[in-house]
Amino acid sequence: MTSNSSEPGKGTATGGRTATRPLPPPTARSVVLEILLQREEPGDFLEHRLDRIPGMLSLSEGDRRLAREIAFGVLRNRSALDHMISSRTDGRPQRPVLRGILQMGVYQLLFLDRVPDHAVVNEAVVLARLRGFSAQSGFVNAVLRGITREKDACRHALHALRTQDAALGWSHPNWLVQRWVGVLSDGDLQRLLAWNNAAPPTIARVNRLRTTAQALMARWQVEGVEATPVQVDWADPDTIFSLTRHPALESLGSFREGGFYIQDPSTLMAVQLLDPQPGERVLDLCSAPGGKALAIAERMQNTGCIVAHDSHAGRLELVRENAQRLGATGIELQPNPELGGPEVRFDRVLVDAPCSNTGVLRRRIELRWRIQPEEINRLAAEQAKLLHRAAERVRPGGVLVYSTCSLEPEENDHVVDAFLRDHPEWTQVVRRTLHPVQTPVDGAFAAKLLRAA
Repeated sequence: MTSNSSEPGKGTATGGRTATRPLPPPTARSVVLEILLQREEPGDFLEHRLDRIPGMLSLSEGDRRLAREIAFGVLRNRSALDHMISSRTDGRPQRPVLRGILQMGVYQLLFLDRVPDHAVVNEAVVLARLRGFSAQSGFVNAVLRGITREKDACRHALHALRTQDAALGWSHPNWLVQRWVGVLSDGDLQRLLAWNNAAPPTIARVNRLRTTAQALMARWQVEGVEATPVQVDWADPDTIFSLTRHPALESLGSFREGGFYIQDPSTLMAVQLLDPQPGERVLDLCSAPGGKALAIAERMQNTGCIVAHDSHAGRLELVRENAQRLGATGIELQPNPELGGPEVRFDRVLVDAPCSNTGVLRRRIELRWRIQPEEINRLAAEQAKLLHRAAERVRPGGVLVYSTCSLEPEENDHVVDAFLRDHPEWTQVVRRTLHPVQTPVDGAFAAKLLRAA
């Protein structure tokens, strides 16, 4: 079954004029379709631009949640959805609008249970007509009704595809899956890919510059926030909470007033290894958006000085905004790559290096399709330069922590090993890897290095 008619016209000629119809109010699915049709811009990600989509903010809170769920789900499962659509349309390519409508419909039918099947199909047909594809609405109806009738068989086929062709079934680039095949067992590979395709929880770190865990929990009860503590060995108890149910964060007074910061527990491992002390001078070399710098400021109790540097000066505004909200007063923003001259030294330096982000693919939904195989080695070379530059800023006897959110050894162990070979005045205190297969947090790597006194 295929769609092969021409593109729809832009209006109907009536009396020498083109009749126009008023646009209907946006729906969750019409907003998601706009998301799917957008051209991806380098450096911009869906999770950042979602609320900028026309019509998104006019939706009810329930419809906004549904739109996010469908948009994220379609993008996480894009290849598998396209494979299923292709198998039912003789492999014929579909126009972008029709493909997006079908992707949304198939995703809802196979992955979600909140909306009845007949409503999913009807919404897809209506959306096709509203977008000028009335002639193809029967085609959309037939494809989706076919999947509805054979839902169990389709789900079984998807499960089999994930086993037989993991890259296609889990919608990952084949080159990346092949990298992981060499280091993971079949079971661990499946668990990692499933992790990447799962919706991440919302994790909050209590900001003790503003409040206490007990006071924040009491306020959350009033605000309708349901939270459960998350215990990890690299953070103090009652520091991290999973927000299992909550209104929009921006609507919460506890958020606006800086009571907490949204932050995956993995990001705090590097801060724990850095172990900043009150009154010290600390450099956060790649700081934006500032999550680690803010955690450092809390540990230092707003004493001493934290220099937050980032090569993109505009991104430092995020650090400023977050610091103001959380009441972190000891952070100095520094876009100057020279950092005030080579004589400036710090007690502790954190290098949270730009990387491939393969440990956080469940959060950076589009990234799997943007990263290219040659970038791993390119990034590793840049990371080595960054680590060498950071080392020059550490005082004798000072501490340097190198961290990434990558799972790739070229960006982690290899970079640190090469640095230690070339810098005999440095010794390693500890290094640690968090892998989603072993630890239920985002992937992360950190090494703590000590400079000779």
